[in-house]
Amino acid sequence: MAKIKLPTFGLNLLDRYLLRLVAWPLIACLGVTVVTLLLERTLRLLDLLSQSNDRFGFVVALGGNLVPHYIGLALPIAFFVALFVVVTRLNTDSEVDSLLASGVSLTRLAAPFVALGVGLTLFSLIVFGYVQPYSRYAYRAVMHSALNAGWNGRLPAGAFIDQDGVLITADIADPAGQKLERVFIRRKAKDGGEELVTARVGRLQPEFGGKEVIVTLTDGRRIGQDARGNYQILSFNDWTMRAPLAGAARLLRARGGDERELTLDELWRQATSGKSILPEQTLLAELYSRLARAFFLPFLPLMAFPLGLAAKRARRAPGLIVAGLILFAFQHSLQTGAGLAESGRTTALIGTGTPFLIFCAFCVWMFVGSRNRPGETPISKIAEHIAVFLTTCEKAVQSKKKPA
Repeated sequence: MAKIKLPTFGLNLLDRYLLRLVAWPLIACLGVTVVTLLLERTLRLLDLLSQSNDRFGFVVALGGNLVPHYIGLALPIAFFVALFVVVTRLNTDSEVDSLLASGVSLTRLAAPFVALGVGLTLFSLIVFGYVQPYSRYAYRAVMHSALNAGWNGRLPAGAFIDQDGVLITADIADPAGQKLERVFIRRKAKDGGEELVTARVGRLQPEFGGKEVIVTLTDGRRIGQDARGNYQILSFNDWTMRAPLAGAARLLRARGGDERELTLDELWRQATSGKSILPEQTLLAELYSRLARAFFLPFLPLMAFPLGLAAKRARRAPGLIVAGLILFAFQHSLQTGAGLAESGRTTALIGTGTPFLIFCAFCVWMFVGSRNRPGETPISKIAEHIAVFLTTCEKAVQSKKKPA
């Protein structure tokens, strides 16, 4: 029986081994980061939409539209952490020493990771360039609907429903929001006056057609004011009224009012057309920033290798701290450059291209400097000093905890 051979795409055994090592840490780190960011935003959305009757449905839709945004944010961090963990593991187990002794160069070891970075660049272009603009607009559309949603016939305790001239609130409500206690209603009368209604108990029952809700009140009082300003007070045992229901308002504008809602080709077309309502440099700054965030991914392995190799003589934390500071500086410099371009102090190409070129040159410099003496670069020495400082602090804390 003939064996079926799976395609290898030109990868040898070493390439497949290295890519398999980095795959699961990358997926795990990306998943954990995205889920953590989503949970934090979900808690804020639940608090923001706490008075909405359908807040869970809105939060699910909002969270789903945030996934592309958070994937774009978390991908560089997850990719670097996965690379750093794999390189540190290979170095700790002396696999790097064995491969170098057998004639495999450090450049050859980094090649499959750089190729993976190229693949992630293509993925990022799709996410940053086309998926994220639509999801950002969809997020704003759902948020607009949530904040302007009409009443659906339910009333949480302590909430205020102000719908078409009718204001309803209650001190106590059941989980379904339909059985109420200590109800207060204010509405405009047909003759132009105003009436106030209070009741000990109330019940809400949406009509079958979905256009009105029937409000049944028990043991209450009605205070009415006619068009001439005269007041009428009526006590009742049972009283029924109708309140209108309404759907959410439509989104006020179409997609494209913000440069972050435009795809890559839309940014380029509007920037070169000269007819866009958005400034040309603002559009170009957004375009170049997205391209820079995607194309810097293949350079991350060149920084991860020197820091990962240096971790053999020290702990992993200093290398991750240094890398985190570098990535933060790169992201912040891109935002600063885009802001300078929008204010007219520089061009978009210079404002966003300069941080990109500096970062890429820095990664290449680190990697080239570590090829002859792996793990020994000025940045690696800084990481070692951080490790010494952390060790000293740890020993000082432990000495204080010991009994006299």
